[in-house]
Amino acid sequence: MSEDYPVTTAVRELRAKGVAFVPHLYAYVEHGGTQVSAEALGVPEHSVGKTIVMETDEKKPLLVLMHGDLEVSAKQLARILGVKHVELCTADIAQRHTRYQFGGTSPFGTRKKLPVYAEKTIFDLPKIFINGGKRGFLVEIDPNELKRVLRASEVEVGI
Repeated sequence: MSEDYPVTTAVRELRAKGVAFVPHLYAYVEHGGTQVSAEALGVPEHSVGKTIVMETDEKKPLLVLMHGDLEVSAKQLARILGVKHVELCTADIAQRHTRYQFGGTSPFGTRKKLPVYAEKTIFDLPKIFINGGKRGFLVEIDPNELKRVLRASEVEVGI
């Protein structure tokens, strides 16, 4: 494995927890999303995970891990969590919760430990490409590490 990649807070956590990963750098495109990263890596967009920072109506932050080609049903997630509603955080608020810049948010190494909810079908993938804590940087890992390291709860909220 090449050592020519950024050693982000996410990478430090992956190393500390013994998670095997393959780093992938690509040319970040503003507002390009997972479509750009999937094309750059030559993988299906469904295999690229988005880390979405959301808040409940009580302003409690949480992370949702979703396939790159799907969106989150906020209504369904609110039902599952037993709250009135859940909404996306603004870039500023998301950065305050995670310490990561919008477009470079990793579920690993966040500022504070946040509850993590992952779309159930992510765990059916042989590998997932998820942000490594910097724009233009994904790490390829076994999806089951999301459960082990992040204690991610499975949900069905993808649309």
